[in-house]
Amino acid sequence: MSLFDFSEPILRRKQTNIDVDELEGLVYVDWQIGNTKLYSTFYTRVDQACIVWSLLIIPMFFTAQFLPLSWSLQATLWSILSCIGITIMVSWTKYWVSIRQVRWVLSCWVILLLFGIILTDVSIFMGWSGILLNLCSLWLGLSTIGYLCTGLGVRSRALIFTGMLHLLLIFLLPYIMAWQFLTTGAVMALCLLILAEFQWDGL
Repeated sequence: MSLFDFSEPILRRKQTNIDVDELEGLVYVDWQIGNTKLYSTFYTRVDQACIVWSLLIIPMFFTAQFLPLSWSLQATLWSILSCIGITIMVSWTKYWVSIRQVRWVLSCWVILLLFGIILTDVSIFMGWSGILLNLCSLWLGLSTIGYLCTGLGVRSRALIFTGMLHLLLIFLLPYIMAWQFLTTGAVMALCLLILAEFQWDGL
């Protein structure tokens, strides 16, 4: 038996037949002017968690790229926001992973995120230049592990591909050192938004 269902497209527009377990917390968006429909879709709790993380990632990496804020201040601000993001993610997705019997996937993301936060903060306050010079690689690497584990857990080629894209970017960073924070943040946020906007394969 194949791990993945290759008859199913990797990404597709969201279907109207929603699984019962995805109805909890579902948000509908229906924008129209008069009788002209501009945009119509829905977002599950998993989609909403992806959007929240993309909105957190953008200021984190864009600030590091463009604004002259001290690293210690950034570490404090982003650690607080990240902990808020983790709390929201756990609250919104615990039912989804429970139904699919992949609670370990959520635990994996929490462990990876907390590890990244702690290691980043310690390296900033302790002045560990080896890690500070490779913060983008660190977070891309942690994201790669998270996506690959999730992809295997829910049998999704879309998530496996997303993980491999993050891994590929690690090897491209030496060629874009001047813009590594901007590029890393843009790719991470864009991937999350795409996953939130489309229906991906898997359980």
